[in-house]
Amino acid sequence: MQSVKTNAIVLRRTNYGESDRILQLLTADGNKVSAMARGVRKEKSKLAGAVELFSLTQVTLDSGKSDLSILTSARLETFFGDILNDYDRLQFGYEVLKKIGRLSEHTHEPLLYDVTLTALASLNQSKIDLRIIRAWFYLQVADISGHGLNLSRDSSNKPLSETEKYRFDIAEMSFVTDPRGNFTADHLKLLKVLKLKTPAVVAHISGIEVLLDDITSLAHAVSE
Repeated sequence: MQSVKTNAIVLRRTNYGESDRILQLLTADGNKVSAMARGVRKEKSKLAGAVELFSLTQVTLDSGKSDLSILTSARLETFFGDILNDYDRLQFGYEVLKKIGRLSEHTHEPLLYDVTLTALASLNQSKIDLRIIRAWFYLQVADISGHGLNLSRDSSNKPLSETEKYRFDIAEMSFVTDPRGNFTADHLKLLKVLKLKTPAVVAHISGIEVLLDDITSLAHAVSE
């Protein structure tokens, strides 16, 4: 057997047999690994506390004869427990793990791990507006999936202007000049910042509250 030690985030847990669990782990190199945690549901298991959802854990995995690795050790690095204190943040935390789980089926890169870790760390900070975290995460997912927002040119391939208003055409995945559109230069500036900076940084920008509902709705649409 080969052993691998790495930091990992638990994406999903499935009970197996009387006391085991099968874990879906996202490792630091952006790979999704399925691992058997034997006896983890027993009362005195040394592994149990380190493989909760919303945890960053250092794991040791042994490769077996099948595609299923064996979890031989787990040491908790960080538990983002404050997520559990707010229902809306908790539900979005589940969504983060689910979306990353699906995306990691066909995408393997460290950015997946980085985005997941940043999302969980941000959700753990109650002072960060949830809309900022949602918009940031959706934009990152869209970029990783290969259909990120074009924030330089409109549907006619003209440079986006600070003096125009726009609506977003989801079918064309682009902004369209429209005097009645609800996207302004301020929206475009915030979208650019969200693509480049973490939620913790964006949270310090003043005056963005009035933009966040439109931004979050758009980011969600392009991430689907």
